[in-house]
Amino acid sequence: MSPLHIAPPADDAAFQDWRHVHNTVIPTHDLSLEDVRERAVRHRLEVAYLDGALVGCSTVRPPVDGTATVIARVLAAHRGRGYGAELYTRGLDRARQWGAEAIETVVLASNEDGLRFALRHGFAETERYLLPGDTIPWIDLRLT
Repeated sequence: MSPLHIAPPADDAAFQDWRHVHNTVIPTHDLSLEDVRERAVRHRLEVAYLDGALVGCSTVRPPVDGTATVIARVLAAHRGRGYGAELYTRGLDRARQWGAEAIETVVLASNEDGLRFALRHGFAETERYLLPGDTIPWIDLRLT
């Protein structure tokens, strides 16, 4: 049994925690609390804690044309301990329960740890692009 406690955010404190991890790992795409609440309606969000300490969060976007997106984010102080793998596994399981035929993820190019993680876990890069106003590219990857 994992020492992580992983659950969907159920109150403002948990939504704030999810937001904190997202905005820390993806500093170029700052989300408001209202943005996070809106995402929770469309996607499966989860927050991970270790003995009450915030570790990470995840997002699973339901399949569109058979392809789901699974994103795991782990705060730097907690990386390299298997927590990202646990979040990814849970996300992959959810995507498959929803009928996903293919799985994608997206990583900000400056997140070298996240990119290495995705590549080590069977993802292959499919595209790099800049969103309007951004200076750091995004990388789309697909599970092979």
